[in-house]
Amino acid sequence: MNIVGVAACTAGVAHTYLAKEKLVNAAQESGHTVKIETQGTIGTEDGLSAQEIDEADVVIIAADIGITGRDRFKEKKVLQIPTHIAMKSSKAIIKKSEDEINTTT
Repeated sequence: MNIVGVAACTAGVAHTYLAKEKLVNAAQESGHTVKIETQGTIGTEDGLSAQEIDEADVVIIAADIGITGRDRFKEKKVLQIPTHIAMKSSKAIIKKSEDEINTTT
């Protein structure tokens, strides 16, 4: 499965990067391709390309604030969660994403 996403917390620092790290690790451990963009105090890092979004099976938005560019995902399955859920339950989030894809294909 191809997963893309965005991580963003209110301060745009620690929780943003921890959520990204946990999601990436959980996805890779499950054998998936993953890329997570961060939006924070220093701007956007690891920005998602249009091709990466097009090829994605699911989008995970781990955010405690509104993100910029959400309209890029309008044709995709989007799973929105708070950053603390991404940090504490990343494996469960990946499993839920798998279940979502498997029930619609």
